[in-house]
Amino acid sequence: MMVLAFAFYASLVALNNLIDYNSNFTLVTHVLTMDTTFPDNKVLWRAIQSPVIHHIVYGFIIATEIIIAALCWLGSFRLCRHIKNPASFNDTKKLAIVGLTLGFLLWFTGFMTIGGEWFLMWQSEAANAQQAAFRLVVIIGITLIYLIHADVEKQP
Repeated sequence: MMVLAFAFYASLVALNNLIDYNSNFTLVTHVLTMDTTFPDNKVLWRAIQSPVIHHIVYGFIIATEIIIAALCWLGSFRLCRHIKNPASFNDTKKLAIVGLTLGFLLWFTGFMTIGGEWFLMWQSEAANAQQAAFRLVVIIGITLIYLIHADVEKQP
């Protein structure tokens, strides 16, 4: 159920980014241009001013969210089909684990590490998605910890 819930969440995130493209595209643009970070900081050379690259990065984020959602949906459906057989259930966890791991990589590496530290998103009051990314990393981490534990058959 946890993987299914995350599949639903990732689907809504991707759908919202497609339907209301400009809302989060504005965030991506601010992060990449570093125009809302502290003035005169020494690493503004990292800023990317190209709108084409902004769209490519945002497209990559949306595509990754879609892949995460798809892997988690497929993984959760496979898990549901094998829920009564612990051995089969354990064997079918791989797809869900890959989806959740990709989510961890997107929100931890992409948002918290690259966005937060490389592009100094933490300095911005207007374009800071680190708290949201942290919440997702924690949710994904807890779900992965729960999921990777081997299920065993109950003894009578």
